[in-house]
Amino acid sequence: MMPSLSPTEVAHGRAHWPRLLLACPAESVRVLARSLCEQHQVQDIQLPQSGLALLKLRDSAQGDAYYPGEVPLAIAHVRVTTAGGASFEGAAQLLDDRASLARAIAVLDAVLAAQLSGHEEAQALLTTGAARLAEQAAQRRALLASTRVDFSLLGTTEEENDDE
Repeated sequence: MMPSLSPTEVAHGRAHWPRLLLACPAESVRVLARSLCEQHQVQDIQLPQSGLALLKLRDSAQGDAYYPGEVPLAIAHVRVTTAGGASFEGAAQLLDDRASLARAIAVLDAVLAAQLSGHEEAQALLTTGAARLAEQAAQRRALLASTRVDFSLLGTTEEENDDE
């Protein structure tokens, strides 16, 4: 039997939550996570860490692995326990170097997934992040449109092809 999707997962898939939360001001994410930590018991399953990870790609011709560079990576994995004793896990892997932000996003991930008290505020942050990302995408589209070149204006008459 398929589990039903929550309204949060329908609007924004869980895989997109970290990206949406990263689009929000970091301090607002941290403040909400601190507030949720006061409401629920939060344990680190894996201590938040940050560092560099090697970016691994495969050569398309030979199929050999190669490493073109490093990317910043922050990870966190937490367990949120309610006052009633129910436990839920949340995690975050970010292309970012802020381990505290990864932990805050992991807490929000658990609260959103389980729809614990406080998930409405987290949902509002997701909506804010989605709006910011949509605004950035619109700005990028506008920049691309402004740099578009119309080659149809180039001459195609025989007078301009006198090179023969």
